[in-house]
Amino acid sequence: MASPAVLTYGPIFVGVVFNILLYGIMITQTYLYFNTYRKDRLWMKCFVGILFLCDTLNCAFDITFLYIPLVGNFGNDKSLTYATWVFATDPVMTAVIGSLVQCFFAWRVKVLTNSLTAVIFIATCALCQFCGGLGTSIAVGMIPEFVQFQRFEVIVIVWLAFSAVADCAITVALVWHLRKHKTGFAATDDIVNRIIRLTVQTGLITAVCALVDLILFLATPAGLHLAFNLPLSKLYTNSLMSSLNSRSGWKYGSGGGDTTSDDLNRTERGGGRHLNVRGGESGRRVSMMTPNQVYIDVESHEMVDVIDSKVMPRGSAISDMPSRGYNEKSSKLSAANTSGCL
Repeated sequence: MASPAVLTYGPIFVGVVFNILLYGIMITQTYLYFNTYRKDRLWMKCFVGILFLCDTLNCAFDITFLYIPLVGNFGNDKSLTYATWVFATDPVMTAVIGSLVQCFFAWRVKVLTNSLTAVIFIATCALCQFCGGLGTSIAVGMIPEFVQFQRFEVIVIVWLAFSAVADCAITVALVWHLRKHKTGFAATDDIVNRIIRLTVQTGLITAVCALVDLILFLATPAGLHLAFNLPLSKLYTNSLMSSLNSRSGWKYGSGGGDTTSDDLNRTERGGGRHLNVRGGESGRRVSMMTPNQVYIDVESHEMVDVIDSKVMPRGSAISDMPSRGYNEKSSKLSAANTSGCL
């Protein structure tokens, strides 16, 4: 029979390694965000800062509850069968991070689709999964033995099931809206398709991880599910940061990220439904509501003859005097034959 260290702390060790690896990616994404999108609104920067702080605390707690039994209580097999209070912080921290990310995407769904029903459904699922994570942490504190965790499987089902449902609802709402508002132009449709792929990838990763975690938790009393549960919080934060940092790629031929903001959100919030497409020195605005509709600005130039009254001799006819004409290429006044002009 395998030792408790293999059965329980083997999956925990693997989960903590992936957690720290994803935390390193989160550090890079946070650094890129604050250096690239300096013109983002203050509340969004504070939101990213709060998520980074929660991720940092979660990593510190994970390393601590791995250190206490394996190093601090080395040789004490009994300590390997019980979860400490530090371990109990992981479900609630994961639930807090997940609910914050899901509420952010619910706000994005509201801005893009203006569907109150979808927003209420996503927010309700996010609230339920937060309550489930909080309840799981309380249950771990009350029943700390690892092999007895299935005694509170109902609250774990509420936590992970509603988390996966919220992720799927966010993905379906955004993909449905984006596919419905394709323009029919290759350049803009390519941008929309890239956003759809990013939305599906980020939404499915967290949903699949939560479902696998739930299935393994229900299928076996061993701690295999912890290998998927511990990195879940970092998957949420990295999915959000990848969505924020990829906004510079949503513009066709656009410049640096300093001038890039969430154009889809801001345009929809202003009442219009347009996708900004930039290329070269000119700008075009393509409607996302009506296909095959383009707004084009036309600039016209008018040629005007100007008579220089200072060089006109007394008694001379107007038709005999030189005049100046506007040269469109050189943008200067030049002499022109004005015979028969006036």
